[in-house]
Amino acid sequence: MTTSAVPAQSRAAETVGGRATGAPAVPRDAFFDNAKLLATVLVVLGHTWGPLVDNDPGMRGLRTCYLLVYSFHMPLFIMISGWFSRSFAENASDPGRLRRLLTSTVVPYVLFATAYQIYDKYRHDEPISVDLTVPFYLTWFLAALFVWRLSAPLWRTLRAPVLVATLVMLGAGFASFSGELDLGRVFQLLPFFVLGLTVRREHVQWVRNSRALRWAATPVFAAAFAAWYHYGPRVESAWLYRQSGHQQLGVGMAHWVVAALGLALGALILSLGFLALVPRRTNWFTSLGAGTQYTYLLHGFAVQMALAYDYEHSRFINSPTGLIALSAIAVLATGVLASPPVRRVLGWAVEPTMRWAFRSDRRPHRAA
Repeated sequence: MTTSAVPAQSRAAETVGGRATGAPAVPRDAFFDNAKLLATVLVVLGHTWGPLVDNDPGMRGLRTCYLLVYSFHMPLFIMISGWFSRSFAENASDPGRLRRLLTSTVVPYVLFATAYQIYDKYRHDEPISVDLTVPFYLTWFLAALFVWRLSAPLWRTLRAPVLVATLVMLGAGFASFSGELDLGRVFQLLPFFVLGLTVRREHVQWVRNSRALRWAATPVFAAAFAAWYHYGPRVESAWLYRQSGHQQLGVGMAHWVVAALGLALGALILSLGFLALVPRRTNWFTSLGAGTQYTYLLHGFAVQMALAYDYEHSRFINSPTGLIALSAIAVLATGVLASPPVRRVLGWAVEPTMRWAFRSDRRPHRAA
């Protein structure tokens, strides 16, 4: 993959899921489509494994895999999202940017937060109610993405944006946030979004092409697995959800700061190793990378429905054979939910264009 492919993919962010949003069509970058799809596989596996990890002390291997995945999968996913949000930092007052901000985050958030909350109330036989100020389950990411993209112009103007975002993350450790917009996660995961937003293209190209990084990735993941296997039973998994301050985790502020910085550094190292292993060329699954937002927003319904049938207590599911089968189903579901037929049927909810709601103005913008 040549260097020129990188800016091409940045411009390709003007398309969502392969559907034009008004910008000129350009070739997609296979590396980023592969990275998005494989990162989404980790997200689905994490949500699938989550209800099982504390069922049986003998399932130490599963808990280790879960902790390893959670130690970096959302930072990785968010860095990629930051890379694809670069256009929101340019010409922020452009009506097209504002429309995409609404249709890519706000409208899907309203639709899916409402749907998830209604289903949850129905599943628990509770009165139906919806509170959009408190993100339910995986919809927190859309709320966070809206806040991050709204702030994108600021981060592109600062001299040391990642440092400032890291200080914001550390400052969040003093606070005890309630559920509104899941602000704990918004602030604690902010540095990864800012890094993806502001990283130089030549650095991305180095990660893609570095043989040394590729060779180092496997030993790094093996060491991380061994570390989580050893220390995992003594680690509170809430640390990896990155939504709690030092008081909520029951530790001193100095302890929280050191742990948060260590976890952030570990997440960055593992993310770089993961990206170094991502195939750079077009594969049979590359085209599915255009539909990862469908998988992200839809797979939660499958997990919630499985919980309604107590799958986490199934003797078969909690056996080695059952875990392998369940993981295989999760990987298969990742691809199915990102497939073109699903995108055609549910594009109105996941990627609404809403042309009916916006005025068409093709007149050139005048300089102020």
